[in-house]
Amino acid sequence: MTDFYALAKSLEPEMIARRRDFHRHPELGFQEVRTAGIVAQELNRLGLEVRTGVGRTGVVGLMEGDQPGPTVLLRFDMDALPITEANTADYISETSGVMHACGHDAHTAVGLAVAKMLMPMRKQMAGTLKFVFQPAEEGLGGAAAMVKDDVMASPAPERSLALHVWNDKPVGWVAATDGPCMAAADKFTVTLFGKGGHGASPYQTQDPLVAAAQIVSALQTIVSRNVDALENAVLSVTSVKGGEAFNVIPDSVTLMGTVRTFKPEVRARVLRRFDEIVQGIAAAMQCRAEAVWQVTTPAVVNDATMSAAVRQSAQSMPGVTHVSADERTMGSEDMAYMMSTVPGCYFFVGSANAEKGLNFPHHHPRFDIDERALVQAAALMATAAAKYVLK
Repeated sequence: MTDFYALAKSLEPEMIARRRDFHRHPELGFQEVRTAGIVAQELNRLGLEVRTGVGRTGVVGLMEGDQPGPTVLLRFDMDALPITEANTADYISETSGVMHACGHDAHTAVGLAVAKMLMPMRKQMAGTLKFVFQPAEEGLGGAAAMVKDDVMASPAPERSLALHVWNDKPVGWVAATDGPCMAAADKFTVTLFGKGGHGASPYQTQDPLVAAAQIVSALQTIVSRNVDALENAVLSVTSVKGGEAFNVIPDSVTLMGTVRTFKPEVRARVLRRFDEIVQGIAAAMQCRAEAVWQVTTPAVVNDATMSAAVRQSAQSMPGVTHVSADERTMGSEDMAYMMSTVPGCYFFVGSANAEKGLNFPHHHPRFDIDERALVQAAALMATAAAKYVLK
């Protein structure tokens, strides 16, 4: 059997160099022109059939085996975040206000390494590997844009795989969970319309700020009083905007936030109670409420058989010290749009190192990873993909 760990280890210097290059030159969602160009150039050099501009700035590379068989989609995201980096490494972001604070630079480097590892094995392959380098994962709809551009067709995948370096856990830790592992995400915007006036004469107003305060407080009862304690849900109000002067009660106030759930029935219950509370309190406070919902992504739900295969592969891999079957997060991932039509596994690879200070959370200005995770991520992805196409 092919030793993918040894192959990945041989590519470690190249992966580190690529990851650091991407880290120096981060690009926001749908702006990944440089990153996508490097990806397309490398996939072309390796001999894959390459398609660019998929979902605006996405890249797809087909690696076809000599024999017919299933198509397996491997997804790697490329975009960065609008965050000013606070690290001091010699590879920090050179783009003002933008940084790779989530690990997508690592994912892109890993994807290119996996392609390089598997390309020489085409004669042994029965099937096709579809390498998908996705733009705009960070809440901008990159996966949906690629689906709209037929990434799930020509050829249609029968399996899908994706990974995330995970700074919640140390290097050596791997997780592949059966069933839901990342939450569905909804964004809400509520605008409360009242009647403004002088801060010294509140009795002459219909104060939307007071209504907003009561709504924010009451919404917190939904999870504690309307969701089964054995189920999962999060409701967070993250923005309250209204008023500009200390002595003026505004005409309107806007609330924004997010709801996270794993199950459709729990989501439906939360949204129903949300509407009842918002409309009820607004009416009681003589205000009018308008709520707008935006579905960011469904839940990521793993196929149990595929997750078990990933865990089995990880258990015999050098450097892996712990394999989990129960890692869930209320964070979201739009890989869910690709996994909604085909069985898939989204797995996590530990990337933190507390002793070196490489344990800041995702989306933090000092986020960085222990680059040993690159080898384990590439080896595990290649091993998982090979199970379906190598004979």
